Amino acid sequence: MEIDTKIIEEKYIIAEECPITIFMEQIGGKWKPVIVWLLLDREVMRFNELDKTIKGISQKMLSQQLKDLEQLGAITRKSYPVIPPKVEYSLTEKGKSLAPLLKSMKAWTYEHIIEKK
Repeated sequence: MEIDTKIIEEKYIIAEECPITIFMEQIGGKWKPVIVWLLLDREVMRFNELDKTIKGISQKMLSQQLKDLEQLGAITRKSYPVIPPKVEYSLTEKGKSLAPLLKSMKAWTYEHIIEKK
């Protein structure tokens, strides 16, 4: 696949218009890919399970990241009317469509970073 650099130079001079920049703003960062990866693997997780599994994330940050992913339409939040509160998160079809991309990123990391150390 050949990339037309002239189109890129003309169209994406302003970074906010670049599809990769838009993607990184929505799905990138330290925690969102981890959340999506975990939900791809486990399908459904409760807030406390995510909190215990993801080392180094605060509950406030986890809550915000989950809200962002829900707003994007990548995950669904199911709340049960019980005490104590029970909330489960799972991927939507849109969220599941990230699987090939994340698997490619994982493979690239092993090939070019981890294996090269």
